Amino acid sequence: MRKIILNVAVSLDSFIEGPHGEFDWCFMDQDYGMTDFRSRTDAIFFGRKSFQLALDYGMGYYEYAKKYVFSKTLIETGSENTFIISEDLVEAVNKIKAQRGKEIWLFGGASLVTAFMQNDLLDELILSVHPILLGSGKPLFQNIKERTKLELTNSQTFSTGLVQLFYNVLH
Repeated sequence: MRKIILNVAVSLDSFIEGPHGEFDWCFMDQDYGMTDFRSRTDAIFFGRKSFQLALDYGMGYYEYAKKYVFSKTLIETGSENTFIISEDLVEAVNKIKAQRGKEIWLFGGASLVTAFMQNDLLDELILSVHPILLGSGKPLFQNIKERTKLELTNSQTFSTGLVQLFYNVLH
């Protein structure tokens, strides 16, 4: 069975966006392990808003993978190799996980991450913690109602002060 991995940039105070939806605080000066990570994946899960953001900035970075957009309102993606998932989240995810292939990148956003956490669908977390306090914005984890145990499997520090934390989700 394929693994689903949340790989996301987060501020030290746990925000994935600033108060106006900005992410200009994310470091882009190095690869930060993304080339290796992308080689492990061949599918990406997007929420509707995150997918729109990726479209706005150009899909070239994501063209290597099948893209699945979880949305009840989106009808057309305008992007090749992209599929809309509007049916039952758990059933759809389990079908995709059962297919042959590499690991799956859960790109986001926050509502989709919450749904995956609440339904115990995540296998790993890679959190790229940026050395900045945003003070407000969109938190990574929202409405998590139950305790989730994690196992730290690795950590990596970079000269910029960014720290990557790698966790297995203990089911």
